[in-house]
Amino acid sequence: MNITDDDSPNGARNGMFTPPGDGAGVERAGRPRKALLSSSMVGSTNRGRVLQTLFDLGPTSRAELARLAGVNRTTISGIVQPLIDDQVLVESDPIPANPGGGKPARPLWFSPKARPICGVLLMPDAVHACVSTLDGKIEAERKMALPDGRGPVHPIIETIAECVGDTLAKARRTPFGIGVGVGGMVDTDRGSIVTVNLAPALDRYPLADELGRRFGLPVKLDHHPRALLLGDRWFGAGRGVRQFAVVYTGEVLGGALYFDGHLYRGTAGAGGELGHTFVQLDGELCRCGRRGCWDTIATLSWLRREAAGAGLPEPELIDSGRLADMAARQVPGAEKLLDRYARNVAVGIANLQQTVAPNIFILHGDVVLGGDRLLEAVAAHVRAMVPARPGGQIEFIAGDAGDGAALLGAAGLVISELLQLPI
Repeated sequence: MNITDDDSPNGARNGMFTPPGDGAGVERAGRPRKALLSSSMVGSTNRGRVLQTLFDLGPTSRAELARLAGVNRTTISGIVQPLIDDQVLVESDPIPANPGGGKPARPLWFSPKARPICGVLLMPDAVHACVSTLDGKIEAERKMALPDGRGPVHPIIETIAECVGDTLAKARRTPFGIGVGVGGMVDTDRGSIVTVNLAPALDRYPLADELGRRFGLPVKLDHHPRALLLGDRWFGAGRGVRQFAVVYTGEVLGGALYFDGHLYRGTAGAGGELGHTFVQLDGELCRCGRRGCWDTIATLSWLRREAAGAGLPEPELIDSGRLADMAARQVPGAEKLLDRYARNVAVGIANLQQTVAPNIFILHGDVVLGGDRLLEAVAAHVRAMVPARPGGQIEFIAGDAGDGAALLGAAGLVISELLQLPI
């Protein structure tokens, strides 16, 4: 028996649901129905799982992939052979078999002849583009300063297009697509920028559509911290990890969450605005117009103001690296400020740990410049703030202080979406 919309229980019609007891005519959005997988979707899902296993484990033979998936080798061959034919994967020379015998293994890995991926990092003052192999080797890149973000948008878009175009021209094959990490709020459903606080000319700009029209390639847009997370997930310390969080500090503060093998985005990409979580009721006014955001106490602007107040030399140039160096040289006031900064970074991490317990934090940006001295201070403050519990050991990993991880993560948006890898 087929159940149509009119046959659905409790008044469900056309994807809407009227709960019992609600007023007549009141409709509320129902839970989306999940269609069964078609045979083509099953094939693409299985392909994605095989590719994800390669990203997690590195070069792996057909026999090992079959063992891990709980299927026979013929099934795996049916999945990987089209990828070999399309030059996505390549099978290496046989390696010696185990002393106990058996057929020599031929590990599969990403082919150097595969179409590359393009990653773009768009920050308020600069655009940075790269072309990368599927296994994360950057083959070409260019970085350009952007015109004033408070002026007209056209010169900004033309600069972005020039940077991306020059980078794509160096690609040996047409890339699979373009991934863009934006240092601002984005609408991932529409592929548009919501707002960039330091470059308001870009607010509400449909950047994915514009780049897709210019270059004839699929374009995926996401928030800068989520691009960082994908850089870690596909190419860095997050490979093979089921749950972790990324925190970025610098001129702004942001973060991203990876739970049970999936990146958390929230509705239309609204999740992960960690810099604007509240850490001080009635605290300092934030650039977002609210008070007490984490962004107000754990970014470079706070650090430089406090450095000036402490009488440290050249406070306008202070970053975590300079501050850690001053503390090591026992410059008066430096050690105390370093500890305060570490505590300010730690309070937001502690709140995040108490809320969702990712247990692993990969730190990026300015905080990495502080080296082990700052990382250990942040870790000590977090552990003092979070009650100990079984299985709750918290790990801190230093990520990238520059653009590398975010660039590769932006390119990783293409891997996640266009190769249909689950993320």
